Amino acid sequence: MKEYQTTISSKGQITLPADARRHLGLRASDKVMVVLTEDGKVELRRPRFTLESVFGSVPSLPNQSDDFEREIEEAMEERAEELVRRLREE
Repeated sequence: MKEYQTTISSKGQITLPADARRHLGLRASDKVMVVLTEDGKVELRRPRFTLESVFGSVPSLPNQSDDFEREIEEAMEERAEELVRRLREE
């Protein structure tokens, strides 16, 4: 097991050592998951694929109706409300 010491900046940021980035397969501007486990450990992981992570990566169809856009907005609002509810429960 390797250990690295890093400093937390005034903005709450840390530098992830190069060995850890390579181990996770991370590059500049990649996202990383910080997981707080039930046994009190903190883990760094590659993010899982989610719909939120790819939203907007595919262009709209040329003849796409406004109804479809409205459905997307409603679904995103519902998801946001669900996430806020979960955060309040914690």
